[in-house]
Amino acid sequence: MTTVPDALVSRLRAAGCVFAEDEARLLAVAGPDRVEALVARRVAGEPLEHLLGWAEFLGRRVVVEAGVFVPRRRTEFLARRAIALAAPGAVVLDLCCGSGAIGSAVAAAVAGVQVHAVDIEPAAVRCAERNLPGGHAYLGDLYAPLPRGLRGRVDLLVVNAPYIPTGTIGLLPPEARLHEPRAALDGGADGLDVQRRVIAGAPGWLAPGGALLVETSERQSSDTRALMRDAGLTADVVRYEPLDATVVIGRSGA
Repeated sequence: MTTVPDALVSRLRAAGCVFAEDEARLLAVAGPDRVEALVARRVAGEPLEHLLGWAEFLGRRVVVEAGVFVPRRRTEFLARRAIALAAPGAVVLDLCCGSGAIGSAVAAAVAGVQVHAVDIEPAAVRCAERNLPGGHAYLGDLYAPLPRGLRGRVDLLVVNAPYIPTGTIGLLPPEARLHEPRAALDGGADGLDVQRRVIAGAPGWLAPGGALLVETSERQSSDTRALMRDAGLTADVVRYEPLDATVVIGRSGA
């Protein structure tokens, strides 16, 4: 086990790192020549995952470059619901994919799934390409870069679109507000701008009986469900209190 100087732990704890010992141990793996600089960057507010180059998601490590949205623990609930619905060989589309963590989790758990992932940030697409060997990652705005041959063939559409209202972005922790892409956080005036576009376009891409899973907040969930119903999907809200996680699941007709 790597020995971590108490001084490094104390600096991290003083900076507000709740799990200072664990973080110091992870950073110390970089070696004595680099650990001091990494701890200084962490104390200055950079996300731990950006410094490590990876994030843990559903017990697996996914590549996360600097400047890429860090997958949240609550999003593991979305991934678990997707895994439960995905049949072997299913076509899975991960929109607003960030690092591709959700699609990667589904691919690791369900045999033979075909994963397609899309993000508007080049760095995110680079990460998704590494996290989805055998999958397909596309750079562009939502459905725009997808091959037309996928229309009507997507069995499972998973989406963690930005849903933070613009007016509350300033209340986010600095490590998110200053180090993650604004486009991955800002959902417009009511937080639903990107969700509206995703949901409106979903029926044209879903296969008969396909499912759309969207992460949202508990407060916004009734609006997200209404958007799905307006798009012709049946829709239900599911909650997992331990992670404060809310997912709205819409289904197309058979």
